[in-house]
Amino acid sequence: MTVASNESSGTTPAKRDGLFHRMYVGTGAFDVVGKRKRWYVFFAVLILICLVSIIFRGFNLGIDFKGGTRISMPAQGTSGAISTEQVTDVFTSTLNQEPAAVQTVGTGDSTTIQIRSETLNTDQVTDLKSALFDQLQPVNQAGQPSERSISDSAVSASWGGEISRQALIALAVFLVLVTIFLALYFERWMAVAALVALIHDVLVTAGVYSIVGFEVTPATVIGLLTILGFSLYDTVVVFDKVKENTRGLLGLTRRTYGEAANLALNQTLMRSINTSLIAVLPVIGLLVVGVGLLGVGTLQDLALVQLTGIIAGALSSICLATPILVDLKMREPKFKDQARRVHARRENIARKAAERDVDANVTVTVNAIGDAVQDLDAPATDDDDSLDAELRQERAMAAASSVPTRNPKAAETRRRPTGKQGGRPSGNKGGRPSGKKRH
Repeated sequence: MTVASNESSGTTPAKRDGLFHRMYVGTGAFDVVGKRKRWYVFFAVLILICLVSIIFRGFNLGIDFKGGTRISMPAQGTSGAISTEQVTDVFTSTLNQEPAAVQTVGTGDSTTIQIRSETLNTDQVTDLKSALFDQLQPVNQAGQPSERSISDSAVSASWGGEISRQALIALAVFLVLVTIFLALYFERWMAVAALVALIHDVLVTAGVYSIVGFEVTPATVIGLLTILGFSLYDTVVVFDKVKENTRGLLGLTRRTYGEAANLALNQTLMRSINTSLIAVLPVIGLLVVGVGLLGVGTLQDLALVQLTGIIAGALSSICLATPILVDLKMREPKFKDQARRVHARRENIARKAAERDVDANVTVTVNAIGDAVQDLDAPATDDDDSLDAELRQERAMAAASSVPTRNPKAAETRRRPTGKQGGRPSGNKGGRPSGKKRH
């Protein structure tokens, strides 16, 4: 029988801190490392979806990569603004095929319409330019209709292939330099975990491009290399805190390596979120203003790859790189032994706490039983005389078992010195008390 409750002890349950408070204080409230298997499943499903889209759907490569013909014309005609739908209709009716892309570029008087298609021969280009001029009447800068305002250019597939090769070489060199830097500055397992996070960012960004169907241009490659650097920066920030928290860890038994790494994640969580948010806001502005208002296709390619890469990089640096690092580190025997010592210490503390709780519960139980017995016996004593007799008997037994009390005044006189030698009381020999009788 135990008597224990929050009400009886006068305590109330501790109020749990809010989400934003826990994020800002960084005390390890978010167990990212402890739940890393769930994150592994999430990232595995995400990468699988991206790989399926890349393999079966492919990419919408621009003419810079696969070669083709680009035709540019003013967006103003004698009858007013020329729409992309009108240009598409003229292209289809003239050549009996669909253009690869038709988009508006620029703003104001300098607005132009660009047509991208597969490689066209000279006759096809001539027929298309004549049809566009005859049906839409584009005007030049002087405001006069002119067929010369319609220009054309050809892009060879070999030039696009050269861009692809240069992009792959740049990516490979970047990854090699990153690996060397991380291995020298941190350690090999941190370098491996960072590379895995970077590969994840590349696959996810490429998969999003494949799913959305945006055209892949040289600006896309530039944006991809940019976000890889951002992702690496965020990972280095987290790893630097992990390194700080795990310094001298093998000689301690307070936390395991995984717990110290999880604490580092929480301590840098708000910094990662704020950095990513600050980087995402101008990219969103670039995507909305540059594409929605200005209609610049190059900005569209650059903004999408940066937006996707920043989000994927922040997520991988927090929820993927550090959990992988913990799994790699826990393969080493020295960290396994340290984790066993930590758990053994905690079990010892828990066992001692349980023993103290048992002793406290026994004391509380005995007191509670005594109080309950008194409460039960009290109503049964109806005879006041019997109760008074019992009380007198208890006082008499207490008096008989105790030392008799001397006269207070005599005792005080005995204890008070009189100023004579030896401190004896006045009028007595041998230190005897005064001739008063005992009571």
